[in-house]
Amino acid sequence: MGGVALIGSLDNSLEFGTAFMIISTRVTIPFPRSLVYATYRDRLMEVVPYMPNIRQVVAKSRVQAGAQTETMNEWHGGGDIPAAARAILNESMLSWTESAIWNETDFTTHWRIKTHAYTNAVSCNGLNRFLETRDGTIIESNGELKIDSRQIKEVPSFLAGMVGGVVEDFLGKKIEPNLVQMSEGVRHYLEHQPSSTVS
Repeated sequence: MGGVALIGSLDNSLEFGTAFMIISTRVTIPFPRSLVYATYRDRLMEVVPYMPNIRQVVAKSRVQAGAQTETMNEWHGGGDIPAAARAILNESMLSWTESAIWNETDFTTHWRIKTHAYTNAVSCNGLNRFLETRDGTIIESNGELKIDSRQIKEVPSFLAGMVGGVVEDFLGKKIEPNLVQMSEGVRHYLEHQPSSTVS
């Protein structure tokens, strides 16, 4: 079984109207690093059925140059908007576009998430590192989520701070669990493959 550790901390003190969250997860998958990395990068559509909180992923683009691959995927999450937030958030908060640069020489992935709601106010990016161990592969994900309420133009300015707080709370509770679920989805996917294809 894979092990999971995650850490999240929110800092509202950077400057007025700005919230900042550190994203940090660490998951162990009992399969070789090269296989885990390739599955993350190349088998996403096949992994989606093993991710209960994801309804659909649409591949938008893929460009490969040597050991580097750039991908762009549009994600559509499941679940519901909390009742208390429905007056402010809509279903577009459950969708986002992820751009990633995969570097096979050092088994890393630089990623950036663009939300489909309050796009100009939300910044989220990070780095995944795939580390080889005797027991398999450790996936370390580290990133940051920044929400600038001053860039929320969809509502009157006197409401922007409140909206920013709701967005912050919603995304803060979604991103790390989604990263962990992706790792767990990859593990379940590989466990269901014939042994000859995962050795």
